[in-house]
Amino acid sequence: MNAGPVPHVELLGVTKRYGATVAVNDATLAFTRGTVHALVGENGAGKSTLGKVIAGVVSPDAGEVKVEGRAVRFGSPRAAIEQGITTIAQELSLVPARSVVENVYLGIEDSALGVVKRGSLDKRFAELTEHTGISVPGDVRARELTAADQQKVEILRALARGSRFIIMDEPTARLSSVETAGLHRTMRELAERGTTIVFISHFLDEVLDVADVVTVMRDGRIIRTAPTSQETHASLIEGMIGRSLDGAFPPKVRAAADAPEVLRVEGLTRPGVFSDVSFNVRAGEVVVMAGLVGSGRTEVVRAIFGADPVSRGTVSVKGRPARFGSPGEAMASGIAMIPESRKEQGLMLGRSARENVSLPHLRRFSRAGVVATGPERGKVNEMMATVGVRGIGPEARVRSASGGNQQKVMFARWLLADPPVLIADEPTRGVDVGSKRTIYDLLAAQAAAGMGVLIVSSEMEEVLGLAHRILVMRNGRLVADIDGETATEEIVVALAFGTVPPALTA
Repeated sequence: MNAGPVPHVELLGVTKRYGATVAVNDATLAFTRGTVHALVGENGAGKSTLGKVIAGVVSPDAGEVKVEGRAVRFGSPRAAIEQGITTIAQELSLVPARSVVENVYLGIEDSALGVVKRGSLDKRFAELTEHTGISVPGDVRARELTAADQQKVEILRALARGSRFIIMDEPTARLSSVETAGLHRTMRELAERGTTIVFISHFLDEVLDVADVVTVMRDGRIIRTAPTSQETHASLIEGMIGRSLDGAFPPKVRAAADAPEVLRVEGLTRPGVFSDVSFNVRAGEVVVMAGLVGSGRTEVVRAIFGADPVSRGTVSVKGRPARFGSPGEAMASGIAMIPESRKEQGLMLGRSARENVSLPHLRRFSRAGVVATGPERGKVNEMMATVGVRGIGPEARVRSASGGNQQKVMFARWLLADPPVLIADEPTRGVDVGSKRTIYDLLAAQAAAGMGVLIVSSEMEEVLGLAHRILVMRNGRLVADIDGETATEEIVVALAFGTVPPALTA
């Protein structure tokens, strides 16, 4: 009997514990050489931990790892690299001030008497890019590259070290749709040349588009592995969360016809970034700002929140004009904002969930400069329950929480103040499908309670699924304000690219 080809990498009964938490539970899985093999699951399902076991970042507490049929036990990532296994993490590790060539060959340079032989490196780099078909200018500094080109440099660096098994953990999280499509092509081309790609992603449409095989994980266990041709978006979600989702989005409940205006923006301008942006949001509305990356969406909402300066224009909250010079002034006027990057702009990762939630509201819990910890804890616990934070307590450090829980902590922080206006920039970026639905329900519930909700989103399904109205940005200008009930993906995309007839534009 023909047993088939030996797996490139195989896991047999692998278990990894962190204290009382079982991150990976008795995982048995085989990766076939020259395939794109996706791992999907909610945050905390064990995907990244499984990748870390394979890459030698952590050691399993039980079970066995085999590479091409040989049992191995990696004591470090370097030991895994020596076996041709490399991880490209979501947070890239390039040296910003160094050139592409220097980053690719860092630590494995050709040198003589301690002097790097640049000519030899350039020749090796040219041969590598020609062989792989991955094109990046070698003399440009890493910090000057787009996110997509930085990903390419990470891939080249792995291949330069002889890697033929590459783990990509959320590689498209920072990429535009065009850049994502380019990375997918690179992944397919690498697989066709015999490289095995492990693709860890929350974006299920991408998984179905690019992967050959998909493994579904839940609560540290492998639920099933199947060809992607046998899976659908719905089947993957059901496997990941253990139940079907009755619709990806909550029902839309329109605001009352006489609902008051809670936010008005008029003529907002920042030269070279955006110009003459005007719109309003009424109580009970979910308004979503769509457009291409670089169209000015994030810059506009940051200006409304006082995080970036403007040269002219006004912002009014519940009819009261204001010119916000800082986020503090915006908050005092009734605007809350969940930023695009929770880690860089929103959370104190080394602090507890309680501290993160209560920070902007300490005056509310203080007397004579002393925080009344009892009322503070009580309110924080209430808000964490309201937004659906699970698996961590209020004293847990936010760094240890999943992406979904981190995002919910951000919501708890701002909803504690019950603001009339909530701005959410990419509110579900980097969270799993179960947490996405929780966040969608939360946004819909706040609108139903009379809050005005303004969202920036790059996910077209999210734009159409949530919006009562859609504002389309292009090249720093607001070009359309359309009904979310009748809008289609084709119309929104065409407006963003500037190909819709003038009669359809605002």
